[in-house]
Amino acid sequence: MKTVGDPSGEGVIERRLGVSDAVVIGLGSMVGAGIFAALGPAAGAAGSGLLLALGLAAVVAYCNATSSARLAALYPQSGGTYVYGRQRLGPVWGYLAGWAFVVGKTASCAAMALTVGVYLWPGQAHAVAVAAVVALTAVNYAGVQKSALLTRAIVAVVLAVLAAVAVTALTSGGVDTARLDLSADATVGGVLRAAGLLFFAFAGYARIATLGEEVRDPARTIPRAIPIALGITLAVYALVAVAVLSVLGPGGLADASAPLSDAVRASGADWLVPVVRVGGAVAALGSLLALILGVSRTTLAMARDRHLPHALSAVHPRNGVPHRAELAVGAVVALLAATTDVRGAIGFSSFGVLAYYAIANASAWTLTPQEGRPIRLVPVIGLAGCAVLAFSLPLGTVISGAAVLLLGAAVHGLQRLRRAGR
Repeated sequence: MKTVGDPSGEGVIERRLGVSDAVVIGLGSMVGAGIFAALGPAAGAAGSGLLLALGLAAVVAYCNATSSARLAALYPQSGGTYVYGRQRLGPVWGYLAGWAFVVGKTASCAAMALTVGVYLWPGQAHAVAVAAVVALTAVNYAGVQKSALLTRAIVAVVLAVLAAVAVTALTSGGVDTARLDLSADATVGGVLRAAGLLFFAFAGYARIATLGEEVRDPARTIPRAIPIALGITLAVYALVAVAVLSVLGPGGLADASAPLSDAVRASGADWLVPVVRVGGAVAALGSLLALILGVSRTTLAMARDRHLPHALSAVHPRNGVPHRAELAVGAVVALLAATTDVRGAIGFSSFGVLAYYAIANASAWTLTPQEGRPIRLVPVIGLAGCAVLAFSLPLGTVISGAAVLLLGAAVHGLQRLRRAGR
């Protein structure tokens, strides 16, 4: 096996993942609980403009994916935009990217864990969520290759369930294509807010970039895997959104607590409802698995640079994974899963991830043609799109997200002052 050295000398991580593994990890992050949970709130914001919001979120995600792919090929290290921002824009921006990612995605992990609980055992959602976190942390601890194999199985199950929902809805007697028409309830602000919420369901392609040290031939693998995973995800989301809208309409979708289950029920296929519930739980497990994997890798990178406790930078000598970072992330997520709520976590996560990708696009702007710079318009649209969508989210989410970023900047400033005083 080919290995890559840790710049600080703590250990090595094996390059085990090929293109198909990387694509599956990205799909496991994107084609997950977002499509089961985000359509309802997004329809409530956008109304009949839901498909416009989905398209807008996909455009921003494509720009982010392209910028991330070019940067990941140039810097195939654990940490993603934390590394890119530091290398291209300076230490402060790299730190803020890592801070936004770790905080936002930790909240997202909690949301996914709670989604597992809500689908499997609503009365004991928090207990099931904690159990899910513990189990998947153990899987990741055993090694990334096992995680990739499990994610492959999860993606297959989820895609089968989503295909069943789409076919059932679109072939039922309840379909009315007039429900797809754009009407006066679609406002610019509502579409932007919905796009920000739907972005939550697209944000998994970063997981491929944060695995830069574990991918074989990263300069070739990462730029291929990210757009493939994103393209498959967009096609699946568009098909499911059209099917559900055709049956429930914008108003019915906005009022649905479990949109895909309600769409199947409205199609006269009550027998499929339990299957959809299981599919939602499995999808959330897939997202949670990949999220814990990605957050732990960014934690590893920040710990190597002593922006987080340096003890978290250790790599397990046998399993080849950052085991202390994974255990720490798992512990924090388990605590949040026991105490938080799903909807707030989704909005908070979206703000943090959009801030993270804004820095990725700014970093990609600085690339030269020799370094694989994307078309100039790509990082411009990506950066502007991230900023607009982030500040279109609900006001409470914007305030709390901005406060967390300012806290991160303050912590970084204190760390620099302390080091300067030594």
